[in-house]
Amino acid sequence: MSDSQVPVDEDGLIRLQKLLAMSNVASRRKCEELMLAGEVEVDGEVVTRLGTKVDPTRAVIRVQGRRLPPVSAHVYLVLNKPRGVVSTMSDPEGRRCLGDVVADRPERLFHVGRLDTDTSGLLLLTNDGDFAQRMAHPSYEVDKTYVAEVEGEVFPRTLKQLREGVELEDGPVQVSSIKVVAGKHGRNHPGRTVVELVIHEGRNRIVRRLLDHVGHPVLRLTRTRIGPIELGRLGAGELRDLTLDELGQLLDSAQM
Repeated sequence: MSDSQVPVDEDGLIRLQKLLAMSNVASRRKCEELMLAGEVEVDGEVVTRLGTKVDPTRAVIRVQGRRLPPVSAHVYLVLNKPRGVVSTMSDPEGRRCLGDVVADRPERLFHVGRLDTDTSGLLLLTNDGDFAQRMAHPSYEVDKTYVAEVEGEVFPRTLKQLREGVELEDGPVQVSSIKVVAGKHGRNHPGRTVVELVIHEGRNRIVRRLLDHVGHPVLRLTRTRIGPIELGRLGAGELRDLTLDELGQLLDSAQM
């Protein structure tokens, strides 16, 4: 919801229960019930007085513990980046880039982090520069889930090695979880395995380098999740807005 859609008074304030209802938390009556039950916090304080007014662009509001993002003119988008697209908004070499994918958007967008050109999947875009910078900072990185098709049969001992951590040229790395989800092996099939892994950090080409290090070069790689955000059924090159719940969780993870 943009700031232009919120009817504030001359001081830039709005009644809390009205803001909650406009944000689709619940009906106005239900929002009042939530307030009276002590289920609504503003800036860390429980608010039970009906008629309390807040600044919708600044207040940190939680309903039953879940963050409600502030009203803003910014956009927060999920993109399914196609394979072969460069993770920049423009490219001097003329390669297809993110700017081409979102050329019909009116905003000046920033990408949050990046994906290798040969990697497809979930990427966040926004016109909120502070959010993009904060989310990309190593201190606030959230878990990222990837599905990788790799060469060879991945055995349990390799999964154990990855869980325990390996040493790369730029330091140690450890996966939060990894599992085999499919495999093609035997006389009539080249040895290939599909694995799903969750990793916290975002060093350059970290998933490819990690799997190559243990003897399983990546053939195809897709990022399917960032923190609470799932790629789901979003088609290659398609965009959607973050939900309020997704954005709230990301704002909390970035301590914004």
